[in-house]
Formats: sequence, C-alpha cells, structure tokens
Amino acid sequence: MSQKEAKEAFVSHLNGTSLQEVALGSFLSPLCILKRALMLILYRQAKGNLPLPFPQISHLLVDFSVLVLPLVLSCTVLSDHLLQVVLSFAFVLLSMLCHVYLSNQQTSLSAFLNRTVHIKQVPFVTFFRAMMNVQTAIGILAVDFRVFPRRYAKTETYGTGVMDFCVGGFVFANGLVCPEARGKNVYGSKMNHVTGQLGSAWPLVVLGAARLVLVKTSDYQEHVTEYGVHWNFFFTLALVRVLTSVLLIVVPARHSWISALVTSVFYQFALDTTGLKAFVLHNNDREKDFLHANKEGIFSTIGYVAIYMAGVQVGCYVMQPRSHVRDWLKAVFTLLTGTLALFAAVCVCQTLVEPASRRLANLPFCLWSVAQSLLFVTCFGSVDLIVHFSETTTGCQFVPSSWNSYAGSDKKKNAMEGLCLVQAINKNQLLYFLLSNILTGLTNALLNTLCCSDLFSVCVLLSYMFTNCTIIYVLHLCGMIIKCR
Repeated sequence: MSQKEAKEAFVSHLNGTSLQEVALGSFLSPLCILKRALMLILYRQAKGNLPLPFPQISHLLVDFSVLVLPLVLSCTVLSDHLLQVVLSFAFVLLSMLCHVYLSNQQTSLSAFLNRTVHIKQVPFVTFFRAMMNVQTAIGILAVDFRVFPRRYAKTETYGTGVMDFCVGGFVFANGLVCPEARGKNVYGSKMNHVTGQLGSAWPLVVLGAARLVLVKTSDYQEHVTEYGVHWNFFFTLALVRVLTSVLLIVVPARHSWISALVTSVFYQFALDTTGLKAFVLHNNDREKDFLHANKEGIFSTIGYVAIYMAGVQVGCYVMQPRSHVRDWLKAVFTLLTGTLALFAAVCVCQTLVEPASRRLANLPFCLWSVAQSLLFVTCFGSVDLIVHFSETTTGCQFVPSSWNSYAGSDKKKNAMEGLCLVQAINKNQLLYFLLSNILTGLTNALLNTLCCSDLFSVCVLLSYMFTNCTIIYVLHLCGMIIKCR
C-alpha cells in the first residue's frame, strides 16, 4: 500500500463519537476565553495597568498559550481525559472568579443587571466565529496524525464526529453574521442583491478550483466519499451563498427558520421516499458524469443551505439592539432553551428517522449542527456576561472583545482589541481558513504523518497553529482585511 493509499484509509470508514462527548468539548473554548479575561483582570489588579514588554508579541503569546494550546492538547494527548480537563478548568476558574469578586465588591447583582452596555459588535458572536475557525484549523491537519483520535474525525456515512460539527458550525457561523441577519440590504434592489452575492461567491469558486488543481496535480490523498471526485468545501460555501441569497429574497430573514425547516424536512422526505439516498451512498459509478462523480458534495449542499438559514434566524435574534445587561441575560437564556429543544429533536430524529449523516447532510445532521452551534454560542454568551460582571466588580474595562459599560473607555478598549488574536482571526476568517489548508498540504507533503510519534505530532500541530496565528495577527496589526463581501 502506498503512502497516499495509507493516508486515505486512515481517514475512511469511521463512525464518530457520542453527542455527549462533542457537547462536552464545546465547554473548553469558552472556559479558555474566561481564563484569559480573569488573568488580565488579576494582572491589572496586581500591577495597576498592563505595561507588558513588547505588547504585540506579549499579547500574541498570551492569547496563543491560553486560547489555542489547550485546544490542541485536548484533542490529542489529553483526548481520553476530556472530562477531567474541563472540570479542572472550571474549578480553577471558579476559584479565580471568587477571588475577583470577594476582593472587589464594587457592585451588587441587581445593579449589574440594570447596567447599560455599549457595543459595536456582539462579543460572544465574535468569539464563536473565531474559535470555530481555530477548531477547524486544528482538525484539518490533526486528523492526519495518529495522536488525533479516530472518533473525532469525519464519519464515513453515519455518526457524529468533532470534525463533522466543524463543517456544520462553519456554515452556521457564516449565516449568523450575514448582512440579512444584521438588518442590512447592502445591494439595494433584489436583483442587485443576487448579483452582488454572485460576485461575492467568485473568490470561493476560484479557491475551490485552485484546490482541485493542486490536489490532482500533486497526487495528494483524497477522501472521495467526503464531497466527491472534483467537489470540495469551497464549492459548497459558494453554492450555499448563492442559493441562500435567492431564498432570502423570497422569505424575510426574520422568518428564515421556515426556510431552514422546510428545506431540511423536504430533503429528508426525498431521501426516504425516492432512490436519492441509495444513489448518494451506494452508486459508485463515478465515471459516468459530473453528478455521479460529485453526488455527496452536490446533494449535501441542500442540508447546508438549511443550516445557513438557521444561522440567519439566530443572527436576527442575537443582533437585535439591547442596551441593558438584563436584556442580554434573557437572550442567553432563550438561546439555552432553544439548544435544549433542538437536542431533544436530534434524539427523537435519530431514533425515529435515521442517524445523523454529514455525507448526506440529512435532517438529523442539520438539527445536530444547529443545536451544537447554539450550545457553543450560549456558552460564549454566558462567559461574556461573567467577564463583564468581573470587569464591573473590579473597575477593569480593558478586556478585549467584551462588553463596555463606559463609553469614555472606547479608545483604550480599541487599543486592546488591536492586539487581540480573536479579533485578528475574526476579521480575516476566509484567509485564515485558506492559510490553514495551504499549510496542511505543505505539512503532508513534507512529512509522513502516520509515522510521527505523539510528541512530535503535537509539536508539529503547535508549530502549524502558531504560524497560522502569527501571520493573521501581523496582518491584523497592519490593518489588512480580506473579505468576499
């Protein structure tokens, strides 16, 4: 067996892990965000300010060590101890939070709930999108190493893996902050809107074509049943963007849940009552035509459209103007209620319909992707409120990407966000994702990842992630932003 065939076999025929383990992993990133905030608050309490030497380098190293390093370790050498890692993090952070509160009781809970907040963007949405990208970047290279558990990799036909969620969550995140969800009509008339969306999709088509050419010419390993012979995720993103722009002309963004539900239900109905499911899963005549060659990528796009539209609906709710902490607390509680309801629906569908399938992007997969994304968003929302409570209690208003109760501190707050890795990734997400793909290809070309020891694998992953983050961070410092829209 050649090295290419061995690598393809290594990521094939996998069944994923439990819903509970994927959900448990969702708590780690928010806990890392909380840890960074409490560290900055305690540091400011001890020093009176934040006079870090070489601030650009210091903030990058702190953010990487606190936000990225634990995620790499938790899905590699610590993957079998995930519950202990999460509980240990939670205990340490609870102790830090108690220390912050007991030593600086400058506000009561009722006074805090009635405080006004000033925001330019919803902090927990920023965290969700950035950390979703970080987890995706880790997964696309880590999956090629033996230190990465096979249960976390993408499933072959049915099942729920961590990387399966990364795909659905990535699409959900795009819908969450689309112009329609933010109440913007950036292209004027409906026809101009569709034309504008077509124009914004072309970079994704170009990236997809470039990836296709590079994979075919370099004899790079391919998991054909993932998207097909010629299809890849960039093409899916482009097609989803165009199709959803048309749907959002017909159905207002505030009712996009209707589109999500109708699309996913009718697609599941077609899978169950026609020969579509058998065609996607069992017809291996890939040389017949383009449709046969890329059936997984083409038909799963329907499910991703539903996930995107669900993201638009959540975005419409989250982006509503709210001026008091109490209002945001109610919003987070509503998100939690929706999360629990959707997870209940997932369990029912997996019992009565069929298991979740990323390959099909069927109804259970759509429900699970949205439920898991909502859980992630809810966790970040809860952490944001805890961070703001800590800021208010201590009088420290300089934690980057957090709520602001003092309009006069905008200048210093903006200075901190200019050194924030989360903001750097959030503002250049497409470039970050592209860079991750390029470095993944280079790493696989230089190394036989299947022969690497666990320690060496982790070192490679950390070096890869640090390179990704450093490049994006430098671009952020230089004010360079690359967007499709």
